[in-house]
Amino acid sequence: MALPEKPAILELRQAVRRWLASSPGPVVLALSGGADSLALTAAVAAEAPDVRALVVDHGLQQGSATVAATAAATALQLGCVDASVLTVTVGGSGGMEAAARRARYEALDRHRGDATVLLAHTLDDQAETVLLGLSRGSGPRSIAGMSAIDGPWGRPLLGVRRAVTRQACTELGLTPFEDPHNTDTDFTRVRLRHEILPLLEDALGGGVAAALARTATQLREDLMVLDAMAETLVRENFAEPEVDVTTLTSVPAALRRRALRLWLLRSGVKALSDKQLRLIDDLVGHWRGQGGVAVRSGASDARLVVARRRGSLVLEQEWSL
Repeated sequence: MALPEKPAILELRQAVRRWLASSPGPVVLALSGGADSLALTAAVAAEAPDVRALVVDHGLQQGSATVAATAAATALQLGCVDASVLTVTVGGSGGMEAAARRARYEALDRHRGDATVLLAHTLDDQAETVLLGLSRGSGPRSIAGMSAIDGPWGRPLLGVRRAVTRQACTELGLTPFEDPHNTDTDFTRVRLRHEILPLLEDALGGGVAAALARTATQLREDLMVLDAMAETLVRENFAEPEVDVTTLTSVPAALRRRALRLWLLRSGVKALSDKQLRLIDDLVGHWRGQGGVAVRSGASDARLVVARRRGSLVLEQEWSL
């Protein structure tokens, strides 16, 4: 489909073109039928060859199958070579929003083949993510936001405002699906979008969303350097199955915690919290003879404990009876 040369469409195509230049290889599109993903689909289909669209039907609303089928048909009209509807079952812990996200990402990952899945997150989504991270107080990693390239996920529109994707749909004559969940204030992100961010923009004279997105970029750049240093520290000082504490005591705490986190995750620890990590770091930096720190493992009938034994950190397994 030949796209008109109008401002919003051109901005989207330029963003997609830059992303594709930095990350060559096959791509597929995650399409919901909303304005962001429809606009992304149009731009990617115009810039990349043989693009497939994947439409996830969560089955959470009456008529969701029709919405998904319409989105798939629109993807073909926009130039995608194929469009598949993936039906998922939403369930599990963490609330509906988290469960739907988990089911969606799992389905996309299963059906992507060797391609990168392009997601339609915008600068506004990035700003919301930073604010959510700030509210949780869980450290710089959570307020570093989303990455443009985070295999197998790609986000070409992180520098584009949501208003641009809506304008692009208008320029293309497309009618996006308006998900009622996006206006349901029971969801924290919806309150951020419709209440908190507009209030901040008004109180601080505008530019807040862009400033938050810039902050995320700066933090990701810093984290990349620290993570590389932590990788070197682990490679040179962390032996299996224990770590000599004396090799870590002179290491700055921020770097040491990153190295400990990397070591633990590679050793099978799951969902490590900042509180747990700081308690584990105290076994090195503030040793007072305290006991070990329990952490989650992948095994349902066992737990892991990080303890200090004879001058070394060890990861011990405790079995439930």
